[in-house]
Amino acid sequence: MMGRQPDAQQKLFYTCLNLEKRIRKDHILRKIAIHIDFNFIYKQVEDKYGTKGNVSVPPPVILKMMLLLILYNVRSERELIQTIPERLDWLWFLGYDLDDDIPNHSVLSKARTRWGSDTFKYFFECIVFQCAQAGLIDGSKIFSDASLVQADASNNSVVNQNSLKRYLNKSYLELEARLEQQNDHEPKKGKANRKHISTTDPDASVVRMGPGRSKLKYKIHRAVDEKCCVITATDVSPGEKNEAHLLMPLIDQHQANTGKSVQTAVADSKYGTIDNYLACCDRNIAPHFESFEKNNKDVGTRKGIFKPSDFVYNPDEDLFICPAGELLEPRKFKKKRNHFEYSLPAKVCNNCRLKPQCTRSKHSRTVKRHVRQDDLDQMLIQSQSRKAKRDINKRQHLMERSFAHSTRYGYQRARWRRIWRVEIQEYLTSAIQNIMLLVRNIKEQDSAAQARVARSRPNGAVFESIWLSISPPLWRQCAFCQRSI
Repeated sequence: MMGRQPDAQQKLFYTCLNLEKRIRKDHILRKIAIHIDFNFIYKQVEDKYGTKGNVSVPPPVILKMMLLLILYNVRSERELIQTIPERLDWLWFLGYDLDDDIPNHSVLSKARTRWGSDTFKYFFECIVFQCAQAGLIDGSKIFSDASLVQADASNNSVVNQNSLKRYLNKSYLELEARLEQQNDHEPKKGKANRKHISTTDPDASVVRMGPGRSKLKYKIHRAVDEKCCVITATDVSPGEKNEAHLLMPLIDQHQANTGKSVQTAVADSKYGTIDNYLACCDRNIAPHFESFEKNNKDVGTRKGIFKPSDFVYNPDEDLFICPAGELLEPRKFKKKRNHFEYSLPAKVCNNCRLKPQCTRSKHSRTVKRHVRQDDLDQMLIQSQSRKAKRDINKRQHLMERSFAHSTRYGYQRARWRRIWRVEIQEYLTSAIQNIMLLVRNIKEQDSAAQARVARSRPNGAVFESIWLSISPPLWRQCAFCQRSI
C-alpha cells in the first residue's frame, strides 16, 4: 500500500548519533583531514592573542572555515555560517556536534585582520613543502604567468583626484592621508592611475583589456612546477604592474618553498626584458621566453626599416657598419638603461640613399648596444632553441589550466578589498589547488603500491598495514610546527 508523509517531521531522539559514520570514506573533506594537520596554526598565531579576556574560537576552526569558504565557493561569510548547521560533512570537518553553537560570521573578518596575510602565506608554503615531500615537485623548471582579476569595487567609485580640490571632505582627506603613507619605493604608477583612484579600493588599478571601459583590477602572478602542476609561488599586485618585474621574486619564492634550484624559467614574451635575461644569466638559468623587443620590432615607426641585426658590429674598433657601409661610432652612454648609442652625423645620414629604409627620424639612425651585450646575445640564442619553443607551447596550456581550475573557487573576482586581503584569497585558492593535487596523487600512489604488493604475493593478498608502514600520512612527516620558513 502507498505510504504518506506526515505533515510535521518528528524530532530526533538519537542519543548516540556519530557524525564520523555519516561521512563516506572517499569524501574530499575526510581526505583533507587525514593528510593536512591544521594544528600548526596555534604556534603561528600565538603572538596575535593576549593572555586575558574572552576565549576565542580555536584558530584551526577559523582556518577550516575559510578553507570551506573558498573550496565550496560560498557567496559570503554570512551564508557560510548559515549553511554550516545544515551540512553534516562541514560540522564533522570543523569538529562540531549537531547542537553546538556556530560562531558569528564576524569572527572570520576579525581573524583576517588579526592574523594578516603572512599567516596564510605560511599555510600555502607548508602545503607546497608537503607536495615536495610527497615527490610531486621536480623543481628544476617553472612556468610563470599572470592573470587579471576583478576588484571588489565598482567603476563608479573611481574619481579624478585633480577635480576634487574644491570638493574636499573628511573621507577624501583620510584616503589621501593613507595614500601618502604608502611606501615611496613602489614603482611609478601609469598615467591613468596617477590621475584616477577608487575611493572604495585604493589599491586596485584602472586597467583596460580589449574593447570596453577600463575596470578596477588586481593581477595574480604564479609559478607552476612542470611535474604535477603544483603552484610553488604566487604573488598579488595592482592590475597595471608589469609581470616582467615579478619573474625573479617568483623564482626566489619557488626555491625557498621547495628547496630546489631553478634551471629553466618558461614564460611568454612579456617577460622577455633585458633585465630578466641578464638576471637569468647571472643565476645560470635557461631563459625559455621570447624577447619582448623582438615581438614588437615591426610595430609603429619600426615597421619596414632595417633591423638592428642588419648593422654589423666590429668589436676591435667598437663601431657598427650600416647597410650603406658607413661607420656608426659611440656617441652617448645611457646610464639608466646601461647601453651605448651609436650614430652618424645627421648630415651624413640625410644624404644617404638608403635613409627611407633605415629610419624615419629627421636626424640620424641610432643603434644601441648594451654593456653586457655578449651575455645578452647568449641568452637570446638559448631562448630561440627548439627546447625553448616546446616549453613555450607547453606553458600556454599548463598555465591556462592552472588559472582555469581556480575559477571554480571564485578566482575571477576579489572577495575582499585592499591588496593584503586579495593576497589572503590567493594563498587560500592556491593552497586548495595544491591540496587537491596532493590528495589525488597520494590516492594514485596508494593504488600503485597495492598493485605492486598484489603482484608480489602468490595468492594476490593485499595487506593494508604494508602500505601504511611504507607511507604514513604526509602531514606527520612535514612537521609544520618545527619547520622554519
